[in-house]
Amino acid sequence: MSSTIKQWAEDDRPREKLLAKGADALTNSELIAILLQNGTVQKSAVDLAKELLQAAGNNLQRLGSLSVKDMVNMKIKGLGPAKAVSVAAALQLGIRRAMEENKKDCVTSSRDVANFLKAHIEYKKHEVFTVLYLNKASKINHYETISEGGISGTIADPRIILKKALEHNATSIILCHNHPSGSLRPSRQDEELTYKIKTAATYFDIKVLDHIIVSEEGFYSFADEGIL
Repeated sequence: MSSTIKQWAEDDRPREKLLAKGADALTNSELIAILLQNGTVQKSAVDLAKELLQAAGNNLQRLGSLSVKDMVNMKIKGLGPAKAVSVAAALQLGIRRAMEENKKDCVTSSRDVANFLKAHIEYKKHEVFTVLYLNKASKINHYETISEGGISGTIADPRIILKKALEHNATSIILCHNHPSGSLRPSRQDEELTYKIKTAATYFDIKVLDHIIVSEEGFYSFADEGIL
């Protein structure tokens, strides 16, 4: 039977360790254990945290992409909805912080956009279609998830995209979606949708600057490849 955290030396307890040495001194498991607050009779909060991490391949980005339902469905004893909510909330804050760190007032390259978006949609298990809305100075006015779909695809309605562009006074937009399969090559459907949105946007004097696909393998830029 695993010992509980209360039985550990005070210096080894996650909360006390953080207070004494700072968050940098804690392992991922110990930080998650603080969020979980307690374990079970059989295992400590740290043991529970390790089990959760292992279920996500010891990858924090993958763990951050899981919903509360996903975590609960892992059937990890001691991990119920309440604990899953705490973990999901904390990891979402981490994702948003990463996005803010990679956000640039002025978009200068496809890599700028990819770095900004990857933290949010790279590890999603389903396709997510997002759009960046920019002003005349190529500064980001607005970012929005337009639709979320299944494993094989999602639907992005040009009318919704352009309506949002007008609402946010955008003169140009950048389309983006992820490929859960890992492949970076655009499908024929991706190309047809891009052309459809680009054509519709011209009627409102709005430019489609790029369409970027992201996955665990990196990113693909329509503009960089000269097919926009």
